Amino acid sequence: MIRIYDQYGREAYITRQNWRESVLGSTLQKAWNNPEELYFFIVSALQDGFRSDIVPATEHLYSIDPRHDRAACIWGIVLMEEGRLDEAEGVLSKYLSEYGEEGTILTNLAKVHAKRGDHAQAEEILWRGLQADPNQANSMGWYEVIHRERQGKEAGLDALRRVAGLPGSWRAQLWLARAALEGERLEEAVSLYDESLSHAPRPVPADLLMQMSGDLGNKGHLPEILRLCEPHFIPLEHGIQAGNNLIKANLDLGRIEAAQQILNRLYALKRPDWQQNLGFWDTEIAKAKIDLENPAPVPLQIGMLSIKGPVWLRDESPAAELFPAKDSGQPTVCFLGSTAEMPHSQARQQLSDTPGRLSRMVPLFLSEQVHWRTEASGKVLVPWVASGGGGFVLGGVAWEAGAACDGARQSEPAADYVAVTHLRTKTTPWVLELSLYRTIDRSLLGHAEAPVDPARPGAALKRLFVDLSGFLQREADISSVPAPLYYQVPEGADFPYYLLRLEQALAVSINAMKDVGSGSLNGEREILNGNIQLCLNHPSNTTVRLLLAQTLRKMKEVRSDVAEEFVEKIRLLQKNAPLPEPANGIVQSWIESTFSS
Repeated sequence: MIRIYDQYGREAYITRQNWRESVLGSTLQKAWNNPEELYFFIVSALQDGFRSDIVPATEHLYSIDPRHDRAACIWGIVLMEEGRLDEAEGVLSKYLSEYGEEGTILTNLAKVHAKRGDHAQAEEILWRGLQADPNQANSMGWYEVIHRERQGKEAGLDALRRVAGLPGSWRAQLWLARAALEGERLEEAVSLYDESLSHAPRPVPADLLMQMSGDLGNKGHLPEILRLCEPHFIPLEHGIQAGNNLIKANLDLGRIEAAQQILNRLYALKRPDWQQNLGFWDTEIAKAKIDLENPAPVPLQIGMLSIKGPVWLRDESPAAELFPAKDSGQPTVCFLGSTAEMPHSQARQQLSDTPGRLSRMVPLFLSEQVHWRTEASGKVLVPWVASGGGGFVLGGVAWEAGAACDGARQSEPAADYVAVTHLRTKTTPWVLELSLYRTIDRSLLGHAEAPVDPARPGAALKRLFVDLSGFLQREADISSVPAPLYYQVPEGADFPYYLLRLEQALAVSINAMKDVGSGSLNGEREILNGNIQLCLNHPSNTTVRLLLAQTLRKMKEVRSDVAEEFVEKIRLLQKNAPLPEPANGIVQSWIESTFSS
């Protein structure tokens, strides 16, 4: 299988045969008369194991490329690997006679002789190749192996020392430094690293920085990584491998902001193949911040935030005109969750986990269902820590009727009914509870429970909404109504992701509140990427597009730098998957106003 990425950064796989038939040939043909592009695609095809497919293209490159060294080298390699040794020798020898000694040409000529079994001649030409360019990874490694296998480890190190003595050598010093580290001779290793860096070109080669930082990290010499490697790190040149080592070194030394800065610089390159790796560091940095900032247990100041209507349709949204307005005289049903059984009783700060997220997803979803599918208005109360850095509250026991009813009536607008949800996690499957109270007299109007799979909560939520609708109809004379045209909830495998994006939209919105936001948000890029993915899976769904637009709007207020990274993807989504009108025009103008603000 061949891994590919589309314009939105989505990963996909196609078979090698499909790649050969539908991609490789047309790609080479398009670049046929562009030596730079043709060379790039030939090298990629070789790395992917399509050597026999690029023989004609490589021969053509040899005839048109003004860079005779690389054209001769790659054509010689292809001929050699195809078993056409005499032709390969002819191409490589012709270059040497016309242009003089060149390291990679000589090394590949040495390989031709080695394939014939003429090892003495191969070794002599290999040394000439190293004299021309002592920093070829393959030739230096080959030279070391020849001497180590012949006379032992010390002979291999002596071979490296001979290469290190050649003018301009920097790679051999890296391998000698590794040997010094293995012998616990840090001072010697650092001296070799300094020598290597002084001889290396600028920007410093990526494999130099990767090996240096990796070897030092494996031996626990973290300050040396930062001193030697960090000043030379350029994300575009050195990529994820060296970046990983520098982020880890900074984190292990408690330099959290420095690690975050490197992570942000890597994210800015928008490499889809790095996203999973960078997401890992996002989480690790968030954990480190919590561990650093986690205060000793103190009384917490907890407040209640009120979210009226769906979290994706705020009062300022121009999309409100797509939905029927709720009459101010209609009853309000308030939802209060944020509780789940906990294995510990002491208050502590941590990243959101599955019970916490689900405890907030349930009220958000049920509230919007009541808002659009009954005569009542829905709203959600969200307990929030207003001290100690802020954050969502996850209680260990369900809200008592009195506290829930009082909180629902004191918030604006005052609620006529409150639905309390609670998650029991000590059993398998988990159990989701819902209790409906009339706030004026605190009377229980109905109680329902449903087993819930946290990875697939759809069945439980649908069952609870049916029970809740029945309670509202029988006990409060609140009837069901048809859902609005533009309210479309994704079904099937995407339903859990819709719930997750609701909860994340809540987190982004709260962090954007000037008097409330705490800077506790993390995983910002995953949030926007996930919303885009949901929209791509449901290109005609207005609800998920509004969820994206609202999340983007608030993300711009919280992390404008992150929001700007997604301009191209979101505009491409709008272009390639327009919604039906008038929704499309409204959403488009909402998104463009966000980017221009």
